[in-house]
Amino acid sequence: MSTLETNSIGKYSGNNVSIDDALNLKSYDTAGRDALTSVAGDMIYNSTTSKPQIYNGSAWEDFETKTAYIQSLLIAGGGGGGSGGGGGGAGGYLNTYASENSGGGVSTLDDLLILADGTTTYTVTVGSGGAGGTSSGNGTSGNNSQFSTYIAAGGGAGGGIDLNALSGGSGGGGGHSGSRTAGGGFNYAQGYKGGNNESAYQYGTGGGGGASAAGVDGTTTASGNGGAGLASSITGSSVTRAGGGGGSGGQSPYTTPAGTGGSGGGGNGGSGGGAGVSGTANTGSGGGGGTWPAPSAAGGAGGSGIVILRWATADATIGATRTGLVDGDVQTDGTDSYIVFTAGTGTITFS
Repeated sequence: MSTLETNSIGKYSGNNVSIDDALNLKSYDTAGRDALTSVAGDMIYNSTTSKPQIYNGSAWEDFETKTAYIQSLLIAGGGGGGSGGGGGGAGGYLNTYASENSGGGVSTLDDLLILADGTTTYTVTVGSGGAGGTSSGNGTSGNNSQFSTYIAAGGGAGGGIDLNALSGGSGGGGGHSGSRTAGGGFNYAQGYKGGNNESAYQYGTGGGGGASAAGVDGTTTASGNGGAGLASSITGSSVTRAGGGGGSGGQSPYTTPAGTGGSGGGGNGGSGGGAGVSGTANTGSGGGGGTWPAPSAAGGAGGSGIVILRWATADATIGATRTGLVDGDVQTDGTDSYIVFTAGTGTITFS
């Protein structure tokens, strides 16, 4: 039977209950707490964890709101290469891990502070790559990737014949033209611009922008290479991703060589009548442009993006229900846990 012990009880106007001294909860270590026959609403002080706790009817919970810092790498889908045109731009590259850069030469972004209460949901989306252009047209820009409030923009599409490229996380490269065509612009902290076809009747097409370098401009003698990707060790080993697609080359009698894809998975530009090479899956790299002139070969598709989350193992556990998402389950690296999402869209929780 419980016993209430007090020195005095007095009436006090304005409150239902008041206590002159500090309220001292009964102290138990974790083993002693677990041996109790508890009902919802019971409160104790856990001397093992040095925290007050309340029983919710099925488990003991800390009084405080549990939070955790989540480090992340988000890469959007890469842009498709143009048909007879420029390379696709890499998907936007947003990084909060360690001291590594984000895209566009910007320093590491801030980690996200999340509620690890088991009920608050956070959106995760892995952007798909854009389709390559056909019939001398532009490619299609890549799709966005997201974790909570961070959104990486899809890579810009490469321009087709006589067409400017599109802007995105990194911009696509300008297409073959009888007049100047422009490379696409970029998003701050996500990537670089695409290469231009600099002036009238230059045969070379522009390379797509990458996470760490701009796409190279086309010239009268060569098409531009895709911009370089960026390396991250968020999974414990260094991997380079998000390279721009190479600009397309010409077929006889126009023998301008094609540009090569940027490091990290950018697709090479097509040559000799061939289609552009697609960007590597789950790198967010741009597809290469397809050979020109008309009838022009198809551009390569952009590579799909990726979302990687990392946190201190002691701080949080990711929920088992991740409907609509494809992942490699939770992995560990030292004292941290991480998870790699490779496709889909859905919500996650932490506890």
